[in-house]
Amino acid sequence: MSTRFGVTRRKALTVTALAAIVASTLSGASAVANGNGGDRERGSDHWGVITRNTIGSPVADLRNGPFGSFGVTGPSARPPYGRGSLGIEVADDSTSLTPPSEKVDFGNEVDFFGDPVQGLRRVGFHVFQTGENVSYGGPENMPNIRFEIDPNLVGSGDNYSTMVWVPEEAPVTNQWSGFIDATSTGHWYLTGNEVPACNQAADCSLEQLKEALDDGGAGATIYTAAVGKGRDHMWIGAVDGLRVNQNVYDFETDGVRTRRVG
Repeated sequence: MSTRFGVTRRKALTVTALAAIVASTLSGASAVANGNGGDRERGSDHWGVITRNTIGSPVADLRNGPFGSFGVTGPSARPPYGRGSLGIEVADDSTSLTPPSEKVDFGNEVDFFGDPVQGLRRVGFHVFQTGENVSYGGPENMPNIRFEIDPNLVGSGDNYSTMVWVPEEAPVTNQWSGFIDATSTGHWYLTGNEVPACNQAADCSLEQLKEALDDGGAGATIYTAAVGKGRDHMWIGAVDGLRVNQNVYDFETDGVRTRRVG
């Protein structure tokens, strides 16, 4: 039997199946260069809540929107990529621990493993900040970008620390921000007092942190990459377009899509 256009049903079904496979491949994963010059698949199934870094009952959920707030129109009224984003909700007083606040990391424990810290050149994201969040914790009550790393410092037996980016206040509230560049705004620090010049009491820039880790030994390497919040103030908002070097991670309800940029 033939279709209206003179194509056999078998051929039509074959073309449809091939198109579905191509669409699935493009939306689910893309091959990208790793830090050592090779290629590997970075799939949306590798992204999710990092359970061991989660405290309390916070929310980190792939969602549609947010759109608005009310009265806001134009590009800042919708997520910068696609229709979705990563919604984050943490409370400041909901656990029996000290401090009682919650914490969540939404990230990838697979695809960044082994990448060199010195190779981080472009990092940042877009954020949906609200006026309420500012009232909860001040203008710098913002989510963070976190890289768990092996510092590989000469003479140190400690092979774990976390690089944390603390943004400055969002340029706008109750709407989507433009790209916030973590290489030129805000500050960075390392947990565990690995580098006294770049701890929570003595923050530094990304370049200063990379210089402090470059002590002549084996280079520092990445374990995981994540967007997170806590443990400090209550925050309810969203993040989209997480950028790490040439890749922008587009958070959508059906997964995380990798977009290559120049």
